[in-house]
Amino acid sequence: MVTALTERQAFMILNDLPNIGPITLNRLLEEFGGDPRAILAAPRQQLESVRGVGRETSSALADWRSHFDLAKEEERLAQAGASFIMARDESYPRLLKEIHDPPIGLYRKGAYGCDNPCIAVVGSRRCTLYGQAVAKRLGAELAQLGFCVVSGLARGIDTAAHEGALSVGGRTVAVLGCGIDIVYPPENLGLYRRIADTGAVLSEFPFGRKADRQSFPMRNRVVSGMSEAVVVVETDARGGAMITARFAGEQGRLIFAVPGRIDQPSSQGCHQLIRDGATLLTGVEDILAELSYLDGLRPRPIETPGEPRLLNQILPQLDANEQRVIAVFSGGGILGVDAVTAASGLSAAEVSATLMMLELKHLVVRHPDGTFEAK
Repeated sequence: MVTALTERQAFMILNDLPNIGPITLNRLLEEFGGDPRAILAAPRQQLESVRGVGRETSSALADWRSHFDLAKEEERLAQAGASFIMARDESYPRLLKEIHDPPIGLYRKGAYGCDNPCIAVVGSRRCTLYGQAVAKRLGAELAQLGFCVVSGLARGIDTAAHEGALSVGGRTVAVLGCGIDIVYPPENLGLYRRIADTGAVLSEFPFGRKADRQSFPMRNRVVSGMSEAVVVVETDARGGAMITARFAGEQGRLIFAVPGRIDQPSSQGCHQLIRDGATLLTGVEDILAELSYLDGLRPRPIETPGEPRLLNQILPQLDANEQRVIAVFSGGGILGVDAVTAASGLSAAEVSATLMMLELKHLVVRHPDGTFEAK
């Protein structure tokens, strides 16, 4: 009986029925008081009174058993060690709930609940060695700062971003454009497993769903939708990362683009984004500066397992003034030049020059209001 379904089972059935998009599903949920079981139990005439629901959709809902094998899907979940999370679950990405067409549920492999603020790093599958190096460095630095790096597990830039985050023991989430049981590209099986072990692999698609021209754009809207900002490292003017950037703009997310060579096709998309108003990215400091206005968005930095902090490696190389100034920040404060001057015993001119050198060495960050903070 439909009435015997749990709420989670009903959400999974609705999510996986063919040819019913998230916009229609969210309209139905709004009409039926948020109860997915009421939708599956409703007569066709009532279903068709909802805007966007025609005979084909109402038939699929009324006759869902012929389209979806619930027992088989739950067995696959158990075998895969995966779970199905509803939009009302705490582990569902917070920002994703705010977009126009959020998935009503997500398949998840991995225990990570997307607690950290997310930054998406995306780009071309056919990237340059420069693009790979930039994506890997950004992934590592963002993860060290406490952000979760989100990407799509694709070849090229996506792979480099995930690997960068993993290299420092950070959090990363892969959003798939296929069922969670399909690893695409297949050579990323090892990466898929590493992400699932420490982060999460997400998909809104049922088991067995292969990637196609429709599923990839749907995946891209999730990548941008769950992120505070989207960083495009390399892409041609018609690449999939441009679709992600377009979604980011529609969703009100910040967009960053890494500049490249003017004669390199894989940089054309980034240069177009910069012309259209995206922020030119030269390092993670640019992201922090743009995000600094968001209340409470200050993730907790992580330590690289087995390695000393960057400061501990560089400290012996600093001159006396640099060591005195950096020591003032040992308590983790955000300080202006006057406060540093008073605490260090140096002159204001010496402090200003020293802070500039520490900023160039990536040991302190200057905030938009002129204050400084140690990394």
